[in-house]
Amino acid sequence: MDTLLQILSMAFALFLLMDPLGNVPIYIAVLKDIPVKRQKKIIFREMIIALVTIILFAYVGESLLNFLHVQLPTILISGGIILFLIALKMIFPIGQEEHEYPKEKEPFIVPLAIPLVAGPAVLAAVMLYSGQISREFGSSWRLVGAIFIAWITSTLILLASTKLKKIMGQKGLIACERLMGLLLTLIAVQMFLEGLGLFLKIH
Repeated sequence: MDTLLQILSMAFALFLLMDPLGNVPIYIAVLKDIPVKRQKKIIFREMIIALVTIILFAYVGESLLNFLHVQLPTILISGGIILFLIALKMIFPIGQEEHEYPKEKEPFIVPLAIPLVAGPAVLAAVMLYSGQISREFGSSWRLVGAIFIAWITSTLILLASTKLKKIMGQKGLIACERLMGLLLTLIAVQMFLEGLGLFLKIH
């Protein structure tokens, strides 16, 4: 039961960081000149690329943290700080950056897979989770399971992006993203406090 809760907790945090609802308007804008049937194929392909990238970083991250001899309290505290900063941007966005993408051909890897889904925040989070899990359990299958759950949920949302925007509207999507940012704040603070508690016990 504890294992399942841990997997679901990590999956939820990664889902929030992938921010599929926040990415819906961007996906629609980038793919607007492409037929709907082709859009679904492109989205699924880009999500596969994002999944491979995230899993790769999960395994590389574990080796990297071991090589650097980074302790669990450090992982938890730094992870909490990173997640908190990302959450603040979701709750209080400082304007929307405008990006120009080539319109003469369909997007590939950039920007739909990287950085919109497999962005710096997600990659940093899986590296931190990887180090934490390897120290506690010696196995990373829990993290892979969490990644798959978050990825499947995000993929389904993005595949239905056109319908979601029609149903919820721009304001509805923004409201959902703010709520996701608030929940991520709670996860970040909890992670920071756990790391601080472990640090005080060790020292």
